[in-house]
Amino acid sequence: MKKSTVINLKQPGEFEDQLTEVLRKGAQGLVLQAIEAEFASFIDGHAHERLKNGRKRVVRHGHLPERKVITGIGSIPVRVPRSRDRNGQRVDDSIRFASQLLPPYVRRSKSVEAALPYLYLKGISSGDFSEVMPVLLGKDAVGFSADTVLRLRQHWKEELKHWSKRRLDSRNYAYIWADGVYLQARMEDDKTCMLVIIGATPEGKKELVGFIDGYRESTQSWSELLLDLKARGLSVPPKLAIGDGAMGFWSALEKVWPQTHHQRCWVHKTLNIINKMPKSLQRKAKADIQNIWMAESREEADKAFNLFLEKYKAKYPRAVLCLEKDRHELLTFYDFPAEHWKHIRTTNPIESTFATVKHRTRRTKGCLSRETAFVMVFKLIKNAEQNWRRLTGGNQLPKVVSGVRFTDGCEFITTDEVAAA
Repeated sequence: MKKSTVINLKQPGEFEDQLTEVLRKGAQGLVLQAIEAEFASFIDGHAHERLKNGRKRVVRHGHLPERKVITGIGSIPVRVPRSRDRNGQRVDDSIRFASQLLPPYVRRSKSVEAALPYLYLKGISSGDFSEVMPVLLGKDAVGFSADTVLRLRQHWKEELKHWSKRRLDSRNYAYIWADGVYLQARMEDDKTCMLVIIGATPEGKKELVGFIDGYRESTQSWSELLLDLKARGLSVPPKLAIGDGAMGFWSALEKVWPQTHHQRCWVHKTLNIINKMPKSLQRKAKADIQNIWMAESREEADKAFNLFLEKYKAKYPRAVLCLEKDRHELLTFYDFPAEHWKHIRTTNPIESTFATVKHRTRRTKGCLSRETAFVMVFKLIKNAEQNWRRLTGGNQLPKVVSGVRFTDGCEFITTDEVAAA
């Protein structure tokens, strides 16, 4: 009689992975070394404090109870050193060690915290986290119940509320990019429209400036956003605003900041034009359009512009009209530094940020309510903001902010200035 074979099926999160185990032990050692170094620095910083009998006031006093911290490579057990204040005064006056690397009550790393919005937006419901996280982070990944995720979501709402009321008195933006982004929420009949404004600081850093849940892309919604920014202290108008042509943003901008120059997005404009032409001709027309915005000077751009109009106006008047009506706004970038042209010809800073968000919500066919979608997208943007590329030609930005004139991407110098030089 054959012996029966018994196969033990491991529970999710209980699989053996020697490489991950090695990494986890190595990470544990590094964390403990870093905490010990931090504690040693703390003790050295208080070494001069002595009691009346000459003994040190602050000394080591064992460790706090061991706790496990959930990281991207699994659970890592850590023991934080504990200090003792021999002074014997009140608790409020005592000196205690508080690790900055591993603050009290922290149970998961920031990378795991940052992953939660992505997983939630991907379609994992709050009730599924208790099953999914042990598979991703190991069997010790506890504390991811539905209530925990809901509390985190409430924390994100408070974060958004606080961010929306922050003061902007000290802010000054050379450029702003504006766009309306549509996402389909599962429990809503209409798509959610999120109005987004990203700004470029004089230091070349891009940051999220405005973000509201608007009614489509109406002038009223954009006006509310711009007026709110102005009321919170953003009194200096940006020098240039970049956006597509199908928004109420431009009408609102004229009312709130009429001094700001307009630049239409060439990517949106190109798509709008070639959609009015037969597919067999779209590649060639796209190349002709590219010759306009890639020209080295406004004069060359005007020549390429006129050539396109002459070439296609007879057979495709709608496409020609689509290009011609925004001629001035499409070529505004020539009045700004050439180093910035690749940044200000399109709304790419917004489009690239939302590409992944749109893809995920499209794949899940709307996994969120309108309110939840708004909060989650805000969290995703703030996480992505840390990796946004700075503008090239940073030395030119203070000139833009101060109002220096540029012609064909070069600083404009008057005849008198040339003579003085």
